[in-house]
Amino acid sequence: MASKAELTGTSEAVSHSVLTWDQVNRLNEVLTEVVPVHGRGNFPTLEVRLKDIVQRVRTHLERRGVQVKDVRLNGSTASHVLVQDIGWSYKDLDVIFRVDLPREAEFQLIKDVVLGTLLDFLPEGVNKDKITPMTLKEAYVQKLVKVYTEQDRWSLISLSNNNGRNVELKFVDAIRRQFEFSVDSFQIMLDPMLSFYDFPQAPMSSVVHPTVVGESMYGDFNEALDHLRNKTIATKRPEEIRGGGLLKYCNLLVRDFRPTSEEEFKGLERYMCSRFFIDFPDIGEQQRKLEAYLQSHFVGEEKSKYDYLMILRRVVNESTVCLMGHERRQTLNLISLTAFRVLAEQNAIPDASSVTCYYQPAPYVRDHNFSNYYVASCNQNIPTWLPCN
Repeated sequence: MASKAELTGTSEAVSHSVLTWDQVNRLNEVLTEVVPVHGRGNFPTLEVRLKDIVQRVRTHLERRGVQVKDVRLNGSTASHVLVQDIGWSYKDLDVIFRVDLPREAEFQLIKDVVLGTLLDFLPEGVNKDKITPMTLKEAYVQKLVKVYTEQDRWSLISLSNNNGRNVELKFVDAIRRQFEFSVDSFQIMLDPMLSFYDFPQAPMSSVVHPTVVGESMYGDFNEALDHLRNKTIATKRPEEIRGGGLLKYCNLLVRDFRPTSEEEFKGLERYMCSRFFIDFPDIGEQQRKLEAYLQSHFVGEEKSKYDYLMILRRVVNESTVCLMGHERRQTLNLISLTAFRVLAEQNAIPDASSVTCYYQPAPYVRDHNFSNYYVASCNQNIPTWLPCN
């Protein structure tokens, strides 16, 4: 029988893979590309290379006594490095710093380090003496998140980019769920690349380049990579994902990804919807979450928003079993109104003949004593929303 150590080693071997030269070359392009961090008001735009800000943040953290275990590229950017041209461009540049966060004091220290690092990227001629950390936060930080519970200890600092390509620096001690679907479960170790930049022996090439390892948090690296190449949707325990993975699932569908099993995913869709409404029970929260998702994930892809919302509406309509009737109608109405607004913003409201519109049956259609109107087949269950045609 295999020992526990052998089983662990086998599991790690399955979940890890060494990147090819083409993948390493794409990773190099991502790390060396100049990304603007846009300032609010009169603050200048910072010209940032991902490799530079990651190296400086890590160096400053270690000088302040915070040991960085490793640094990883995460999310859609890691997927782009592994498989190019899968029908969607990567958005945020997600970087994970694995650190120990035993006390809340470390969160403040990390925030101070990141904001202080931004001073290094201010253009020459800017008087840095009077710029405080609070000023830098207001000028350049898009989002600031801190989670400190028994099971989750991590923070996120997102730097603004008007084109939706935010630089997202995530500092993780513990996190229960690190992926939504297999295609976004990849993390790429950046330490070999950073060391190569620090001590280059020769220009990077197919012959001379660092050995870079990727990991799939889904489990089987090659299986997850096949899902990515073949645009296949697979996940595990969606009820564990905040929001159920519902918005991301519909995003994959609108980009022509397809479930591994249609029958299985009909059941999983119910879990996704249930978890989404548990996490966002109020219609105001749902609206804020939906609008924020559209804003951050469809930059430059305005025409896809309407199709996305129609897919979301269908999934919610068919798979929501945890809401009262009026709550469900309220959410469906929110999605429909958002879709109509999207068309109006694009000045793309089509001819009436090609519009699928919906109306809500009046309450009296279920009242068998109401005889002033003809209702066909009153004994049938009438759906909440009916197509006009």
